[in-house]
Amino acid sequence: MLGKFILEQRKKQNLTQEFLASKIGISRPTYVQIEQNERDLTISEAKKLADVFGIDFNDFIKGQDTSVTAEIKMSLKKAKKEKQEIRISVPQKNLMKFKEVLLYVLSKVGGRPNVGEAVIYKLLYFIDFDFYEKFEEQLMGATYIKNHYGPTPVEFKVITDDMIKNGEIIKVENEYFNYPQRKYLAVRRPNLDILSGREIEHIDDVLARLADKNANEMKNYSHEDIPWKVAEYGKLLSYESVFYRDERYSVRNYDDEL
Repeated sequence: MLGKFILEQRKKQNLTQEFLASKIGISRPTYVQIEQNERDLTISEAKKLADVFGIDFNDFIKGQDTSVTAEIKMSLKKAKKEKQEIRISVPQKNLMKFKEVLLYVLSKVGGRPNVGEAVIYKLLYFIDFDFYEKFEEQLMGATYIKNHYGPTPVEFKVITDDMIKNGEIIKVENEYFNYPQRKYLAVRRPNLDILSGREIEHIDDVLARLADKNANEMKNYSHEDIPWKVAEYGKLLSYESVFYRDERYSVRNYDDEL
């Protein structure tokens, strides 16, 4: 039965039962029956859920996770087995940047009450995608997928687990206005030698513009950005789509280039 597997995928991608029920065209109570193995999926429903989770249909019905996140985990296990560096979908040359950018962001705003994991996701997204629009270069080059709560960096858990293990950051379970909140706090200072002056200035600009928003405000804001709007649920966000942003989100002055 697929109920337990579907429940695991829903929680991993931070999706609600209401959302998934709406995606496959059934009520929430009926959807709950699926997770509890009290109702079988139709072929149509299974295909829709597989698409939302970003898993191949044939693997989905077997209860096998072949999503991008699963590939990252397999790469990490392989790297540890071979005693090599982490192999994930972030280019190897940018892996160190991802860590140092995260540490820099945490050192700047991680202690703010509103900045939990959900806000960090969106800050990293705008840091990466805004930089690409401005300079047509990747800063971290992280991979982001579209889920119900906004752009999600699929490498985040793998990298933060590794950083926690190495004593670079700590994870704290907290509450913010009576809602559960997962925070990350920096243990060591970021190595700014890894980042250029242009990159630091860019990160500071993003933090100044967005770091005061709470998780719900960041979710709503990210949902109107073109890269998120044009992507399918569970699918990758395209960096190239930043060049189709409207004036509310564009960070590049195209008039100066005419």
